[in-house]
Amino acid sequence: MAQHIFNDRKSRIRCSETYLKIIKMSALLTGSLFLYEFAHAEQEVSNTNACPARPKISTNRWQENWDVLKNPCVPKKIGDDFKYIPFGNNNYLSLGANIRERFEVNNNARFGSGNNQADRYLIQRLQVHADARIGDHLQLFTQLSDARAFDKKNISSTDQNRLDVEQAFIAWVSPFNNGTFKFRVGRQEMAFDLQRFISNREGPNVRQAFDGIWSGYEYGDWRILGYLTRPVQIEKDSTFNDHSKRNLSFSGFRADKQNVWGGELSGYYSRYERDNASFPSVTGNEIRDLYDVRHMGKKNNIDWDVEGMLQHGRIGEQSIQAWGLSSITGYTFAERPWSPRLGVQFDIATGDKDANDNELNTFNQLFANGSYFTLAGYSGYSNIIHIKPSLTLKPSDKLTLLSALGFQWRETTNDAVYFQGNNSMANTAGQGSSWTGAYIQLRADQKINSNLSVAAEAVHFEVGDTIKRAGGKDSNYLGLELKYGW
Repeated sequence: MAQHIFNDRKSRIRCSETYLKIIKMSALLTGSLFLYEFAHAEQEVSNTNACPARPKISTNRWQENWDVLKNPCVPKKIGDDFKYIPFGNNNYLSLGANIRERFEVNNNARFGSGNNQADRYLIQRLQVHADARIGDHLQLFTQLSDARAFDKKNISSTDQNRLDVEQAFIAWVSPFNNGTFKFRVGRQEMAFDLQRFISNREGPNVRQAFDGIWSGYEYGDWRILGYLTRPVQIEKDSTFNDHSKRNLSFSGFRADKQNVWGGELSGYYSRYERDNASFPSVTGNEIRDLYDVRHMGKKNNIDWDVEGMLQHGRIGEQSIQAWGLSSITGYTFAERPWSPRLGVQFDIATGDKDANDNELNTFNQLFANGSYFTLAGYSGYSNIIHIKPSLTLKPSDKLTLLSALGFQWRETTNDAVYFQGNNSMANTAGQGSSWTGAYIQLRADQKINSNLSVAAEAVHFEVGDTIKRAGGKDSNYLGLELKYGW
């Protein structure tokens, strides 16, 4: 017994030493990148001549088109020989990579419920991709991703995913009947609007991808698309084994129209199917029909983004009737120093009114971005009323500061408090008042140059009595992030 304990202790020590080595190597690499890019930040010059502009590094790397580098007037940077590798006739290959390092301190994840403890850790995401363009129409895109969590006590599938295929698809784009036809097949990311419900999950460490077919047609102000997919499910502790299954599918169609009431009007219908779904009042196979409408725009100093979704269907022997509504509006004092923007965010999503009425009213969060409310990710988009006034300042073109206050209630006290991923907090359904709590959020985003950015975010959440009686506690979060794209 003693020998077993001794060997176990030695194993933990070796594991901790390995983590420390990896963290040190990671810090050395990212620190070197930071120093290099910071030193060269001022060397970037605006392109004022007739030359085409260099592509901006995007969170969706497949959207970048690097054939502009074939033009000799475009200023060259170190590594451009790998960004544009011509071959054959009118073909090229582009290579690229992303590194994101984030150090997080969270004293009470999920408000300290269950086995969640005070924690501090490093999460790291490395992505590499190859983008082949064949002629004017064909694209072959492959992206590998390795996401790790070092020294984190509770590691989920959104924290860690060892080396695997993030994206691998074939795309075709060509003119058709005075418009543009687009088609993709394979593993691909998909994000709608502000990513309230359908996202690539950029906030957490592991992004969301879908295996399937996507097809669209753009004509004038119109865009129409359809999709038939199965969301990729993560196997966090093994390599090259992420896969989609028949037990989870997401398909539908969507239409967008520009220049409607001073902005963009969009809507989509989707069917979401999940086997063995679980909610506090019912379990079973879940089928939801989703109807979503959104309008966004900007006029003078006012901006807005309003979205609503209806959900109905069945789970087990129960029917489903749920809905959600969100709005983000703001006013920017563009002529004032630092361009202050006063904003307010409002969200509401239904919860289950009666556990015994043979009808489930809990709104399904679907594939929401875990950082939609805050980077801390304390709250999920189910059974919630949320009001968040905010102030955004821009001291410079590259620096953005945000301060916000959030206030949360449950839409119904008969249902639980929800975390991310449709997970409910134990001992809250049918208990206490509707008041969930309030939080303060502070965030700073600094762009060093086109390749490198840093960010910091702090959140303090004061929980209400219902959460306290269920074993929850006030929570604090701090995140320090560095992102590099090449």
